[in-house]
Amino acid sequence: MGKRREGREVALQLLFHWDLNRHEQLTEENLARFWTLRTVAPGLKEFAVQLVQGVILHQADIDERITRYTANYELKRISAVDRNILRMAIYEMWHVPDVPPVVAINEAIDIAKKFGTEESSRFVNGVLDRVKMDLKRPLRTSLPAKGAQTG
Repeated sequence: MGKRREGREVALQLLFHWDLNRHEQLTEENLARFWTLRTVAPGLKEFAVQLVQGVILHQADIDERITRYTANYELKRISAVDRNILRMAIYEMWHVPDVPPVVAINEAIDIAKKFGTEESSRFVNGVLDRVKMDLKRPLRTSLPAKGAQTG
């Protein structure tokens, strides 16, 4: 498993906790408690926290996109795992220029296979395939970062 994959998996766990705790603030105290339960290399902690903070910062826009492309589902009816995998992938697709969108999609599908249900990977793939049609950037290449645009 690649280091960024592990960082994404850690971010998913943090987002899952945040989501189920009614969007509890991501404080240093909450993170410190989490890190006592989940050991991770320091660079991965930073990557995971940046992903989570970016998702939280852009949550309204991300959730609107999910709702738009899942017309037959209410956001709250999508499993918490699938919902947060989608949030993380959509954040990366739209706000992290050094991650090619197809990489974000493939990572999301693989994480859904590991943490979701039997149907999760197909569901996540279907939603993200629709989301990528709105992108105005190359799907297979990264863009030069504008400063440290992670959030």
